[in-house]
Amino acid sequence: MKCPYCGWEDSKVVDSRPADDGERIRRRRECFKCGKRFTTYEMIEMVPIIVIKKDNSREPFNREKLTTGLLRACEKRPVSIEQIEAVIDKVESKICSGNQREVTSARVGEYTLEYLKSLDEVAYVRFASVYKEFKDINSFMSELEKLIREK
Repeated sequence: MKCPYCGWEDSKVVDSRPADDGERIRRRRECFKCGKRFTTYEMIEMVPIIVIKKDNSREPFNREKLTTGLLRACEKRPVSIEQIEAVIDKVESKICSGNQREVTSARVGEYTLEYLKSLDEVAYVRFASVYKEFKDINSFMSELEKLIREK
């Protein structure tokens, strides 16, 4: 860390403590050259996850958009908002654990279906019908048959 007084690039940490409810760390430093003390703050840099859409456009990952889709799929089903949020948390966690800054919308859909399948089969089929863009009744039936075979 560069000293703000003399510009020397080496200092030592004298004191370190949490700040802003643990969101940042406050560090008191002392310059090795001039001996003056100064304060720095350290915080996690949140890098947004970018979703690559089917048309190759890019947009930031949007939890609210996924929430809306899941609420529609789970409408009139015995699925609580806490369970929906848990699915979204798992999907977001899986995306972030891949250490990738970009993810395709297809991958987001696959992760969502993976967690939704064990939660509620009807909601799974509803979400799949939108996500997989079933063209006709045969593609819809094919997905249902696959679900039945796996069960």
